[in-house]
Formats: sequence, structure tokens, C-alpha cells
Amino acid sequence: MSYLRTFLPWIVFALIPSAHWQWGALAGLVVAAAVTLQQRAAGTAWDALIIETGSALYFAVLAAIAFADPHSGVRDYSATLSSAVLALIAGVSLLIGKPFTLGIAKRTTPQEFWNLKPFIRVNTLITTVWTAAFAVTAVVLGILAKGGHGHSVTSLIVQIAGFVVPMVFTVRYVAVVRARAPQAPGAPQS
Repeated sequence: MSYLRTFLPWIVFALIPSAHWQWGALAGLVVAAAVTLQQRAAGTAWDALIIETGSALYFAVLAAIAFADPHSGVRDYSATLSSAVLALIAGVSLLIGKPFTLGIAKRTTPQEFWNLKPFIRVNTLITTVWTAAFAVTAVVLGILAKGGHGHSVTSLIVQIAGFVVPMVFTVRYVAVVRARAPQAPGAPQS
């Protein structure tokens, strides 16, 4: 559920027809701001809201551009830019040593694991996979947009795959890591 909430603004934006991209950008901004505010009110730390905060900033800029000039050439590359911005946010989170998945994982992981090297290493790898998926998605969407297919069914399938592939990897990889992790003394055996 955490990943769905994290990427909800992007999903909303992708679902609104491109002819109304300014409303999609505004909806993305509203959802990103609402999710961020709701999560902060619930006590979620900023390190668990890296994507949400970056999303709000991106959609604020995109909405401003879209409403200022609904026929801007940015529209044709809006899906490409979205994936590129996600790759940038995720990549920067890696570069500064705060992989965005680390904050998300802390929501469901006991605090005694948060500073352990294996926990950080797992989240660094997961964030790397998300970053790569976003970057590859941006490149493919850029090629489609250049060919005049930036808002086609193929483009939508690529966007969906850009989220589904790393999400499936995350779920499966975490399951493997947990299955291989040694049990703490006195912990119930699974």
C-alpha cells in the first residue's frame, strides 16, 4: 500500500487524457500535496516522503506550464518528463545516501533494523532498480514521443510497466531477503 500511495499522483496524472494535461498536472499536484500532508500529520518522517515531495514540486511546475500554455510542446513529452523526473528524484536519493525506499521500508520494519548494513544495502538495491526502471521508461517514452506516439496505448503500457516491473521486483526481492534472514533468538519461526 505504501508504494501505491507514493506513486498515486503519477497514476492519477497518467489516467487523465492527455488532451486535458493541465488538469492532470493539477490533479497530480493536489494528490501529491494531500498525500504528503496526510502522511506528515500521521507522523511520517520526511525521509519517507522523498518521492511525494518531489512529485508535488514537479506537478506544481508542470501545472503552471500547462495552464500558461495548454498547447506547449511540453505536453507531447509530459510522460517522458514524468519518468525522467522520477529517475532524477530516485537517483538523487541514492547519491545523497538516502534511498527513497529506505523511508518507505521503515514504515513496516522494526526500528532496531534501520541502521543495519543489510537493511540499507537491500534498500539501496531496490532504489537502484526503481531508478533504472524510471530511466529506461523515460528513454522509451521519449522515443515514442519523438515518433508522435507519446500519448498512445503503447505509451500507456510502457508507463504501467515502468511501475509494475520494479514493484514486482521489490515484493519478490524483499520476500527472498526475509526468507534468508536469520531468525532472532526467541523469535517465532515462520
